[in-house]
Amino acid sequence: MCISIRNGVRGFPRTPFARCRRAWEEEAGVSWAMTRDGGEVLGRIALNGMNLDDGVAGCSYWVLPAARGAGVAPRALTALSTWALGEAGFHRLHLDHSTRNHNSCRVALKAGFRLEGTKRSDAVHSDGRHDMHHLHARIRGDEGSLPDRQGLLQPVPTPCSTV
Repeated sequence: MCISIRNGVRGFPRTPFARCRRAWEEEAGVSWAMTRDGGEVLGRIALNGMNLDDGVAGCSYWVLPAARGAGVAPRALTALSTWALGEAGFHRLHLDHSTRNHNSCRVALKAGFRLEGTKRSDAVHSDGRHDMHHLHARIRGDEGSLPDRQGLLQPVPTPCSTV
């Protein structure tokens, strides 16, 4: 299965596309559809909060339930971050996820995003603030768990659940 990333997908609501188009025009973000061989949509991946002067951007992604567990997100995040930190010229990419989202943590680690810690008191809920998000980053030159010669992901030694 070949995972491709492309702009513009039929059948998605216009509002998110308008937002994505505006972010692109303002040089603040860019989004791609993750597809199977350029057809079936499997999810979305994006660079957001881009600061072109500092070479820093956030990453976000989601995968449709039917495509989860097939390595779609780690492969797409690895491809995107390799391009962004190489050809596109970014220096640092970061992402965060709920401390309870172990799958997203594994995606980040498999794509070479090191766990930097927990964003303390970062989320507000009805009963107060909580330590809710792990922060990961990949920096140009980092060695991480990247695809081997067959395109398979190497295992990651330290899962987020131990942090």
